[in-house]
Amino acid sequence: MSRGRLPQVAETNTPRSMDVTGEPLLYHEGMTRVYLADAKPEERSALRLLLMDLKMEVVGEAADWSATLANAPATRLDMLLVDWDLLPIDLGVQALAKLRLVCPAALVIVLISHLDARQQAALSAGADAFISKGEMPERVAERLRLAAASVRT
Repeated sequence: MSRGRLPQVAETNTPRSMDVTGEPLLYHEGMTRVYLADAKPEERSALRLLLMDLKMEVVGEAADWSATLANAPATRLDMLLVDWDLLPIDLGVQALAKLRLVCPAALVIVLISHLDARQQAALSAGADAFISKGEMPERVAERLRLAAASVRT
């Protein structure tokens, strides 16, 4: 009989995030906890990979606004990345105000497809910052890094 360490039931049944090599990712308490809200799975996937590269923890995802409001508060998020197009068209300003009520300490970053009057609308609606989806990945990463630094201070 081998004297090697046998896995505990909780270890084998607990889902874990994996990196690209299949190794479990271990997060520590100091990591920025991010919730992703974007209707497009491919955009959420790209953001998830970028956040992992930045050593941030993705604590939840949603493809619609109602799921974001229902699930984000329970995740103890530090930062919410939300696509402006996910917000209810007629309630953009009120939607972010409602989010502020349920996640008062979260840093809200709005992702915008087209730079125009929407960026001012996003900021005046209660967003802390906005990021254009059209920016180069390095620029998006830098903006997210800066935002995470402000969470930790």
